[in-house]
Amino acid sequence: MKEGKVDTLRRRLVRAAVILGLFLLASALTASAVGYQAMNWQSLWRDEMTRAVFFQLRFPRVVMAGLIGSTLGIIGAALQALFRNPLADPFVLGVSGGGAFGASIAITFGWGAHVSGLPIVFIMAFAGAGVAVLIAYRITRQSGPFGLPSALLLAGVVINLIANAGVITIQYLTDYTRALQILRWLIGSLDVVGFDLIVRMLIFLIPSWIVLLAFSNELQLFAVDEETAVSLGVDVRRLELYVYVFSCLGVGITVAAGGMIGFVGLIVPHIVRQLFGQDVRLVLPCSALLGAAFLILTDALARTILGQAELPVGAVTGILGGPFFLWLLHNQYRKGET
Repeated sequence: MKEGKVDTLRRRLVRAAVILGLFLLASALTASAVGYQAMNWQSLWRDEMTRAVFFQLRFPRVVMAGLIGSTLGIIGAALQALFRNPLADPFVLGVSGGGAFGASIAITFGWGAHVSGLPIVFIMAFAGAGVAVLIAYRITRQSGPFGLPSALLLAGVVINLIANAGVITIQYLTDYTRALQILRWLIGSLDVVGFDLIVRMLIFLIPSWIVLLAFSNELQLFAVDEETAVSLGVDVRRLELYVYVFSCLGVGITVAAGGMIGFVGLIVPHIVRQLFGQDVRLVLPCSALLGAAFLILTDALARTILGQAELPVGAVTGILGGPFFLWLLHNQYRKGET
């Protein structure tokens, strides 16, 4: 009976992965073709200028959007399972804000600064995200099971306020050029030239994906009930440690590279659960695939909706995610009242 359930889950996962993989491919091709000037595929291999623009600017940007979207999607799904709260999200919890504060400090010292070969902006973003998630964890743990949703939101609001105050202070103290650079980066920008930054990101993101996926069985048990998970041999402290550390690592890298891009980790797992079911072992990988496609298409919309001008992708995800978050919050409190 147990083997039959595993086979059924595997078939569902394969079917979902094929559907979302094809959707991701279509999204990448569509985003690569659109822009201020539409891509002429026939001239791609004949015109050197077109080829240079595609492989140095447009295609790396699509890849960057896919990496950030997949990371935020899978981290959002993991945090929602760990907190057992559908409102959990790196942006809502303040983890992105903490990472942004750390990265803002690094930007004032220059993007190119390194420590032992690692970009200091990556290190500082990871450190800021780690402090933020530690604060959220302490507040929600002390609140008890009944106060968890309210404590989660309170923790996120406080952390974001502190992080925003810190970023504003840094902007005020630094020179005009750096302040403008921080402002543009904060609202989400996927501008990238070539694949050097993408390769450096993958060094940190791939371990994050692997670890979170490796804990999908434990997260499935934990999402149902903590006591049941413990009785079945789940080491809760170990699970929390690994999910927190590697979520912070993933969020820190995405924030350092693309700025504050909110609500992807909130919206995407909910769509996946509506389409393919509640099983965390299925939700995690599917959120990675759908998250990549979601941010690729959102960035394409940001690049094209105003013609020659370009909206920051973080503004677009905020416009989409804000009402979605309020709708979820309303449903949560309505369920609590009933």
